[in-house]
Amino acid sequence: MKLSKRIGLPLGPLLFVIIQFLPSTLVSVKADAVIAVAIWMIIWWITETVHIAVTALLPLILFPLLKVMTIADVGSNYGSPIIFLFFGGFILALALEKVNLHKRIALTIIKLTGTTPEKVVLGFMLATAFMSMWISNTASTVVMLPIAISVIKLLINDKDGLAKGDKNFALSIMLGIAFAANAGGIATVIGTPPNSVLIGLLENEYHIQISFLTWMSFGLPFSMLMIIAIYYVLVKWMFPCKRIVFTSSSNLISKELKKLGKISKEEKRVLIIFATTVFLWITRTLINSIFPELKLSDTIISLIGAVSLFAIPLDFKKGNFILEWNDTNKLAWGILILFGGGLALAKGMASSGLVALITEAIASGELNILLTVSLLIILMLFMTELMSNVALVAVLAPVVAGIAIGLNIPVLNLLIPVTMASSCAFMLPMATPPNAIVFASGYVKVSQMVRAGVILNLIAIGLLILYYQYVIPLFL
Repeated sequence: MKLSKRIGLPLGPLLFVIIQFLPSTLVSVKADAVIAVAIWMIIWWITETVHIAVTALLPLILFPLLKVMTIADVGSNYGSPIIFLFFGGFILALALEKVNLHKRIALTIIKLTGTTPEKVVLGFMLATAFMSMWISNTASTVVMLPIAISVIKLLINDKDGLAKGDKNFALSIMLGIAFAANAGGIATVIGTPPNSVLIGLLENEYHIQISFLTWMSFGLPFSMLMIIAIYYVLVKWMFPCKRIVFTSSSNLISKELKKLGKISKEEKRVLIIFATTVFLWITRTLINSIFPELKLSDTIISLIGAVSLFAIPLDFKKGNFILEWNDTNKLAWGILILFGGGLALAKGMASSGLVALITEAIASGELNILLTVSLLIILMLFMTELMSNVALVAVLAPVVAGIAIGLNIPVLNLLIPVTMASSCAFMLPMATPPNAIVFASGYVKVSQMVRAGVILNLIAIGLLILYYQYVIPLFL
């Protein structure tokens, strides 16, 4: 067992007990109970003592025992509509992966962008980012990595072996894939878990709904700006690869596409269901304005897409369907439980008066608003380099909401850029699964990732501050 786990395992419950049995209360009996549970959860999340989903179950046990909430009230957070929105998104992603449609889409994008070294890097980045909008960042990186390694090997096996330019190309393509996966997920509600945690908090606590289209209207431009920044920092500045000439890459991409064969009946069905679901997400507001009694929500649309994949037969006589329930063995059930735990913790903070206390403390101070917002964005971005961004948003989002109310600024204006910051971890291999996956390839050193990552972190901070001031108020 790692040292961090050895320390974290007893430390979490020990601090919980100490806070519970302090001779005097810190805030109130109920608020102290929530603080104790939150500290236990944060320590186990940071040290990864047990799986993050297991930690997320603690409110179900402790909140009823400590009289913070009834088990029915706590449990309702684990069945929130936003969790089923993400469940539907996971099912769509499973279908894309099962029929290899995600790989076909990725290869087609790479083929369309061109075969010069710089264009190949751009193609890989665009393909990864597009997939990360719909499937997990980890899955999109895993799909792209073997294709990228094949292209790199073409350079190793040429006349000059692995020259400096070749090394730069390998670095650019590897870091480009990881960073584009991180940035691409920001574009949609289902693209990365922190987005869904935020949407759930807003619906549960503040009765604010952000539609799929609304999120995409500001999330997609941010993703695109970050991808442009990533491309220029890697390819044009830090690791230029202009002098490389190779012609085999187009053949390799064509070969990979040829291996997939013609688009299958399964792929066509999945593509139709996927495209229809996305179309309904985008046009939901318009549909509801035409048919107001329908009250279509993003969660209902997501579940319609998910159920269709299990219910629409490929072969009616044989009883074959696109997805079988056994396919859900690969589903990230732990992430869904993590959402529930995060929402339960947020509810506990609100019901115990902790958020109100933070609000009053901020309101009574004379803080510079822009400086406070900037510091929160910086805090979130650099903390997510060290711990799970989902867990971080689950803990910090209710606090940030209280700060926004205390500063008398719209909750969304602050919460959205701070949440987006949690997906902008570019510095360290352990920060995100895509970073870890490309680091494990052997083509990237920690120092190289840090050098490029620091610059991209600073660019992301600047963009998010501009988003807070000028962009978010235009859409909400």
